[in-house]
Amino acid sequence: MRLTSHHITGDTPSASFQIPVYECGPEQAETVIYLQAGMHADEHPGMMVLHHLLDQLEVAEAAGLLKARFIILPVVNPLGLAHLSFHSHAGRYHPVNALNYNRGWPDFAALIAAESDITDKFGEDAGENRRLVRKWLQSWLAAQTPHSALEQQRHIVMGYALQADMVLDLHCDDLALNHIFTVPQNLPEMQRLADWMGSAATLVAEDSGGGSFDEVWSGMWISLAQRYPDAAWDAPVLSATLEYRGQQDVSDAQGFSDARNLYHFFCEEGAIDEAPTMTRPSAPAATRLDACDIVRVTQSGLLAYEVSLGDVVKTGDVIATLIQLDGDAPARTRHPIMAGTDGVVFTINQMKYVWPGVSIAKIAGQTPLESRTGYLLED
Repeated sequence: MRLTSHHITGDTPSASFQIPVYECGPEQAETVIYLQAGMHADEHPGMMVLHHLLDQLEVAEAAGLLKARFIILPVVNPLGLAHLSFHSHAGRYHPVNALNYNRGWPDFAALIAAESDITDKFGEDAGENRRLVRKWLQSWLAAQTPHSALEQQRHIVMGYALQADMVLDLHCDDLALNHIFTVPQNLPEMQRLADWMGSAATLVAEDSGGGSFDEVWSGMWISLAQRYPDAAWDAPVLSATLEYRGQQDVSDAQGFSDARNLYHFFCEEGAIDEAPTMTRPSAPAATRLDACDIVRVTQSGLLAYEVSLGDVVKTGDVIATLIQLDGDAPARTRHPIMAGTDGVVFTINQMKYVWPGVSIAKIAGQTPLESRTGYLLED
């Protein structure tokens, strides 16, 4: 287990940060697996999962069982860890530019398409095309000069992720069941991961909008294959956002169990030369992200939920009641909030005071919704 700490110069005098990077497994392994947690720094379950996974991988490495090289960033966003205010931690958005830390990552395919000196070399050897693309990405990254702390942080993270054949970004929701966001081209591998995770929903979209971290890596290869159909291309990078329940679901027992399930997945995929110690469970089949109803409120008020996580609902079912706190009868007027699709409720809100536009639940449905086009993510 090798540890490298990368220094980040802060945006204010005397401020500095560090990103720890662990690596294990054969340095020349054919497969590279990248995992990170805490991109949204106020989402802590993934950090606990990787805390335990590092221990499990270290044991496996000592026994000579690792066949892949693992790159693990258990605290990928130290900038976000510093966002403390009035005894609260808010690490989802950068405080200067309001950027969601998990949005706006580069469109690598568009950058590559503008460089004819590389695109003219794409040919019938998929392995060589992948080598050319990665070499160009490394050169492009080396030519960048990051100035702000955020730019430095992203520069470090991209330098590791671009090496990987599998990119797993660990997150969580507010109150939630395990679920996954990925691209349809990543199935069936991500369905097997969903099984091991016990995922209540695996939501797929080729482009959900916003340039999320996991999606840009698989999306790059998908886009290149579409732009240059006469060239040969391997399957895209296996990438996904893994949502581990809710923000309060942090414990040694749960983290160890989740890490062990990830370990079993890596065993089944051949990254670890060991048989899983249990039979893979079964999770629901993947569904389209545009079939997921993100239920929002149109006015402020106090929520009273009529459903619980895991409940199966029908279109028009009341999932919550909003108690209006102003108007002619403040604290007495009630408004029903209804499901917009048939499906399973897999997220709800911890905070019950809401305001216009706030999402209060997600329902994984089967039928694409007319309202769900373009930007498909929550924020």
